[in-house]
Amino acid sequence: MSITAESTVGTVATEHPLATRVFARHGIDFCCGGGQPLAAACEARGVDVERVLGEIEEEIAGRDSEETRWDEEPLDALIDHILAAYHRPLDEELPRIEEMARKVHGVHGEKDRARFDALLETVLAVKSDIEQHMPKEEMILFPMIRAGQGGNATGPMHVMEMEHDTLAGLLRKLRSLTNGYVVPQEACNTWRALWVALEDLERSLHEHIHLENNILHPRARRQ
Repeated sequence: MSITAESTVGTVATEHPLATRVFARHGIDFCCGGGQPLAAACEARGVDVERVLGEIEEEIAGRDSEETRWDEEPLDALIDHILAAYHRPLDEELPRIEEMARKVHGVHGEKDRARFDALLETVLAVKSDIEQHMPKEEMILFPMIRAGQGGNATGPMHVMEMEHDTLAGLLRKLRSLTNGYVVPQEACNTWRALWVALEDLERSLHEHIHLENNILHPRARRQ
């Protein structure tokens, strides 16, 4: 395995997609923090880098089939994948999460007013950010890349990456407010479903941002 402690997290995630399972398990940022060496990322999370390397090796050795190397696929195919696997599901998932968050806030808010207020506010901020962000990609950036003009789209890509950083910060806040998505014993079914949905959203957005920040944008800049 060609991964070392000095390999950047983003490179590992790009060349070995199954490694993202390990990164997610240990809370290692492989999207916006993709430029960081693996050793530094592990140190920041208090995780032994050799353990992480071993887990990545196990994931790769135990794979049932080849993972798609999006750094080797045509840019059109990568954009199509981002739209189908990440953008379109969010059209339905974000309103569902908002509905659950409002219901949990209304029913359980008095149990911890400050926390539930902050949770709803952050959920709404995530939804708003994404709903403003995706059309800019779909109407401006992606068409430029499809037309072979990625080299002239460094400005839009920089804006998208800054917005990704903002979104990553909101996701960290959600994880803190939910105590790492550990479901309280007294949680009702909607509360439990909300925690599961938010954790799934975090995982999906990390993968989504990784594909754009670490694969699509660098390749498009070379067009």
